[in-house]
Amino acid sequence: MSRITLDHVTVDIPVYTAKSRSLRHRLLSSRIGGQIGLAGGDRVVVRALDNVSLEIEAGQRVGLIGHNGAGKSTLLRIMAGLCEPTDGTVLTQGRVSSLLSMNALMDPEMTGRENMDLVGAMIGIPSRNWGKVCQEVAAFTELGEFLDLPFRTYSSGMRLRLTFALLTLQNPDILLLDESIGVGDVRFSQAAAQRMADLTRNSSIVVVATHSKKTMRALCSSVIWMEHGRIRAFGPTDEVLDAYIASQLDEPSEPQGTPQIR
Repeated sequence: MSRITLDHVTVDIPVYTAKSRSLRHRLLSSRIGGQIGLAGGDRVVVRALDNVSLEIEAGQRVGLIGHNGAGKSTLLRIMAGLCEPTDGTVLTQGRVSSLLSMNALMDPEMTGRENMDLVGAMIGIPSRNWGKVCQEVAAFTELGEFLDLPFRTYSSGMRLRLTFALLTLQNPDILLLDESIGVGDVRFSQAAAQRMADLTRNSSIVVVATHSKKTMRALCSSVIWMEHGRIRAFGPTDEVLDAYIASQLDEPSEPQGTPQIR
């Protein structure tokens, strides 16, 4: 049975190159991003997630919403196993697939085709089927001769096309998606949306971070509202989205309290 469980998870990201005192004072009143604090004397720390606990069970389709820097991407990275929490525990049951983890597999010095072979071997696609799979990936990405160039030479849009195509080769138990799926030309966005809809139907758990209210209402049964690294609300899609939208209409106000010091 697929499941994602976070128990009091905190993620602190050290900023080694910052001038800590001046940076801290400049960002104390910021409404964007995580909490700014100090650790180990004068070292700046951004608290990307702050004591987050949640449980997502099989059958749930969960949206992540919040301002830029609210902790959505860090939460996805934690769920994907791409980073370790500073405190707390993370438990995932089921095979996880994410665009973030797929990017981590890609070798920038290898060509697109070589990266296709690498990913195919890693995810266990039988060699007898690989020729047909490669043709399908090439057709979907429409990268043509660029598939024979090193991955590092690709634009961000080209990288997205290839990584997304490889991500959708198999149906995972747990699918993690971020808002970059919507980036690109109209034709690719439509094709990606169709594939995402197919995966959503076939995956046990789906977690998607996006600013698109339309996408969330169409795909998600519940929504997590992230704010400054914390969960402000987690509940039915319409209820949480309506509360989030209403909050955006309020007058801006200074955040309460001060960043935590560690």
